Amino acid sequence: MSEDVTDRFRDIEFETMLLGRHLSPVRRAADGESYLDRSAYTLLTRLQAQGPMSIGQLSEAFGLDASTLNRQTAAMMRSGLVERIPDPDGGLARKFLVTEAGSKKLDAERASNVTGLQNVLQDWSPEDVAALATLLTRFNEVIERREGRSWPRSRP
Repeated sequence: MSEDVTDRFRDIEFETMLLGRHLSPVRRAADGESYLDRSAYTLLTRLQAQGPMSIGQLSEAFGLDASTLNRQTAAMMRSGLVERIPDPDGGLARKFLVTEAGSKKLDAERASNVTGLQNVLQDWSPEDVAALATLLTRFNEVIERREGRSWPRSRP
């Protein structure tokens, strides 16, 4: 691999690190409440897209151990963001369902995030915005295929 190509990979690594930093600051909502932490935002998004899931299903979907997910879902239950329900398909494991309050909080935060992105990208052409969306999707899908864990892509 040429030095120029290696440098581009270093640039990508650095910029994705910064992107993660820029997208996950600790912020306060207009009502003074904290925004969702990254794990709650991600778990709620997956549950909203896929429907009720058990700890085992979440573990498989995220590649995380059950104890980590138990801690995260317990915190989400205490905050009223999810509830445990019997398996709608009749299985033995109980599943987590996003509550109405959890959906409202997630939807409000997502709307705020979209507005923030619109503000940041306001000087970009529609073609550049579309290209960024396409390339980010492609990038994530390649990672998902390599890990064997795809993400449902229905738009919330």
